[in-house]
Parts: sequence; C-alpha cells; structure tokens
Amino acid sequence: MTQTILVLTEEALTRADLRNLLTLQGEEPADVVVLIPEDRNESVLGEFFHHLSLLEVGEAFRTFSSDDHRHDEATARTALAESLQLLTAEGFAARGRTTTGNPVDALVQEAADSGAGQAVVITRPHAMADTFHTDWANKAQDKLGIAVLHLYSGSGFIGDS
Repeated sequence: MTQTILVLTEEALTRADLRNLLTLQGEEPADVVVLIPEDRNESVLGEFFHHLSLLEVGEAFRTFSSDDHRHDEATARTALAESLQLLTAEGFAARGRTTTGNPVDALVQEAADSGAGQAVVITRPHAMADTFHTDWANKAQDKLGIAVLHLYSGSGFIGDS
C-alpha cells in the first residue's frame, strides 16, 4: 500500500528537502501532498523579534508594514508549482494546494482526508516560535495522532517538535 506524506512548508521545496523526503519514503514509493499557506499566518511580534535576533533591524520594522496579500498568493502558487515539479521529476506522486487561514488546521484536515501516515513541516528557523514550542510542527503534533517531523528548509537539520 502506498503511504502518504503530508508536507507543510513556507516556501518552495529545495533539493536538500527532496533528499530528506526520499529517506522518509522507505521501500515503497510515497504520495506526497504539499500545503503552502497563501497568507503568512505568523505572529507579527514573533517575526519582529526573530529579525531583531538576527540583527536585521530594517527587516524587523518592515514586519509592521501592511502585507500585499496578492503578492503572498502569487508567491505561494509559484512555490507550490516549483515544489510539485521537483517532486514529480524525482518520481514522487505529488499533489498539493495553497491554503488560507491557519496552516496547521489545513494540515490536520488534509491528514483526516488523506489518511496520511506522517507529516513533515519544513520551515526556516524561527527563533521565538521554536524556542517557545509555538511553531507549526509543535502545534500539529498536539492536534494530530501521527508523527510530525520538523525540518529546517534547505538543510538536514531537525527542529525540536
């Protein structure tokens, strides 16, 4: 039986992310469902402190400016198309969608709909959310009855979830 791996990511998957997913699929090929939020449903204050912790003062204050929602939607659609192309080129059966609202709720709903056996959250490091366990992976682990692996985008580093 083919297993389903859910992937919730902030941005387009990279070759490093693909290598990580290849190790998760095991002997049987896996179906991969990719979810990418259209709107950054992140804490503005958390993002502000994240940028400050990296000494990105200008970027920190830009988090308080209004976001262009159409830009977020287009970016999410482009990231989804790139991710699906990368996955299918490697032989995965891949599908996906962009989401609105709470990305963790979308992951939970997709897990219920697809009967997925595992979920992977791939994000950039977020100092505040990761430290206080309020990141997507920790929230998903609390809501799902399946394993949730938190990987940092473009690397093999595992987040603490």
